[in-house]
Amino acid sequence: MSKILSVFLFIGLFVLTSFYTPVEAGFLNNSETGIVHNIKYNLAKKSIRNILKKQTKYASKHNYDELFNLYAQDFINTDGFTKDVYFTLIKETWKSYPDITYTTEIKDIVVDGDNATAEVYETSYANTTQFSEGVKLYGELNSYSNGAYYFKQINGKWFISGEKVHNEKSFLKYGDTRFIDMDLVSPEKVVPNEYYTASLKIDLPKNAFAIASIGKDVIAYPQEQTEEVFRRLPDDNILERMFYANKDGKNEYNVASIGISKSEQITFEKFRVYIAGLAFIMTRVNVEDEVKNASKDK
Repeated sequence: MSKILSVFLFIGLFVLTSFYTPVEAGFLNNSETGIVHNIKYNLAKKSIRNILKKQTKYASKHNYDELFNLYAQDFINTDGFTKDVYFTLIKETWKSYPDITYTTEIKDIVVDGDNATAEVYETSYANTTQFSEGVKLYGELNSYSNGAYYFKQINGKWFISGEKVHNEKSFLKYGDTRFIDMDLVSPEKVVPNEYYTASLKIDLPKNAFAIASIGKDVIAYPQEQTEEVFRRLPDDNILERMFYANKDGKNEYNVASIGISKSEQITFEKFRVYIAGLAFIMTRVNVEDEVKNASKDK
């Protein structure tokens, strides 16, 4: 970059020497100002990319201290979680899924002075096990989200100051459910005090039947679990439930819990029915006009 800059300035000096007028001098000054601005802008974007790269690395290696230091002390996300609460949840996640790893794809970075926003697509993956009726079921966790990280510059150094998740979906599948297509569809945004519908669809094998429930949890810490009501899946393998969005403007999760049973013929007159798999699907529902503390102004 320094070579390009020196060549550009050399050409500018040549123009200034050969065709000096006040207008051209002003143009040169404006050009120099633009060059400095572009250099600062690109350096800021490079720093933010580096922070996000470190964030993914430290999170995947479960390096708590290094990850903690990437965040501003007054960090807060759009669910209202402060830095302390946010990292408490990170610790709990690592404890529940010791081998969880993360990926981050940066879609765009916009810098505005000492503030910046990075739009990202993130995934996470982990292995897990669950016992059901004495049977050990192997499971997989897959999570996907689109969101934004907010940054602010403090004493010349960039820190993550906030986070907003636009949409998010997680699948936790045990046993045979790992090989069955299923999805929980909820609206990405809703209005407080209004109804919305969540729909669960399962591509159920012919020799299997399922019971399932769809619940709603307000995103809070500590988390309060709502009561689940399990139902046999209808003939079209689609289960729907209507919810009333909370009036307090807090984001929500819809959670589907699924149990899959299968039958096999042992003798001509005898069949065995057994638990083939368990699955949980979680999707985020953002309440549209909630008051958020994390913003681009941080």
